[in-house]
Amino acid sequence: MSWDHEAPFILRFTVEAKHIDALEHTNNTQYVTWCNETAWAHTTDLGLGADAYRSLDRAMALTKAEYHYLLATRLGEELEVGTWITTWDRPMLMERQMQIRLVATGETVLRAKLQFVCIEISTGKPKRPPKAFIDGYTPALIF
Repeated sequence: MSWDHEAPFILRFTVEAKHIDALEHTNNTQYVTWCNETAWAHTTDLGLGADAYRSLDRAMALTKAEYHYLLATRLGEELEVGTWITTWDRPMLMERQMQIRLVATGETVLRAKLQFVCIEISTGKPKRPPKAFIDGYTPALIF
């Protein structure tokens, strides 16, 4: 069992009681939260976190999300959430892929594709990304 692509950016999470739903497995919305946290951590690691976004008056705003739930997880299980930037189609579109795996077995729990567009924060309108975005995201693009 391996990652879908080489060299993911990874965060680890442990399923806690607060993540469990009525079916006694991890609530689907928790996976979305973990994907969001990992994407933000990756973006911040690239030097483009929330502070940089605000100072540039630009952001990569989510426009489409596809989540494929493949395996249930349960209390106490440790998960790795990996992410990659798979498309950086200037002037404005970016795609990020996510994969969640069980640490114990390497089995894939979830795959996701997230699409983003560059916006001007002050207006919410699509805008060309600033040079800082091009310089920050382009090296992280996988081929």
